[in-house]
Amino acid sequence: MAPRADIYFRSASDQPIRSHLPVSSQPILYRAALLDNMSPLKLCVPGDKLCSVEDCIPGRGVYLRHGNIYSSLAGYVLRKNEGEELPVISVVRETETQLLPNVGAIVTCKVTSINPRFARVHILYVGSTPLKDRFRGTIRKEDMRLTEKDKVETYKSFRPGDIVLAKVISLGDVQSNYLLTTAENELGVVVAHSESGAQMVPISWCEMQCPQTHVKEFRKVARVQPEYLQA
Repeated sequence: MAPRADIYFRSASDQPIRSHLPVSSQPILYRAALLDNMSPLKLCVPGDKLCSVEDCIPGRGVYLRHGNIYSSLAGYVLRKNEGEELPVISVVRETETQLLPNVGAIVTCKVTSINPRFARVHILYVGSTPLKDRFRGTIRKEDMRLTEKDKVETYKSFRPGDIVLAKVISLGDVQSNYLLTTAENELGVVVAHSESGAQMVPISWCEMQCPQTHVKEFRKVARVQPEYLQA
């Protein structure tokens, strides 16, 4: 089993939220929380100082000097948590940054539309690596939950705009429409906004709550539990 650890990030309401995701999935959670801003990848050139050796482990395309890590390539800076105490920092060329989702890969998606039978998504990340092109995916109703599949209602699982962790189960059809599943505890919605526009916090495996209005909404929530909720 993948190692686990408690980590914290802050919601839009500035509330700390604790994650019990496997260590290998935690970078996805951090990136998913930032997807609304769609910050571009950091570009670098040879000789750029990236960070201190106290912050990261050097990977490919970097070198050490006087306790700091520098880029040895022109490309994109990637940080990955590979189960070590510190993330591994690497620099990859543009041609290396494009990955294809494979069966079994954990992907970060943004829901684009829903209907009673399935949810349509754009796949934005494979693991913690961003994709240059957005691949389409489908989460069918029967692949949303592990139990009581006949009782699943799509609108109670996902809404357009939600950021979701999912697993690739099939390469899909000729239009590259990947089939995905969220039928695991660690998979599902990790970032969602209420009708008032506030980022919601998870309060159970099937509900999230708006910190401003306190209105609850149904979701298929990934295993991310709130440490605090506003009264």
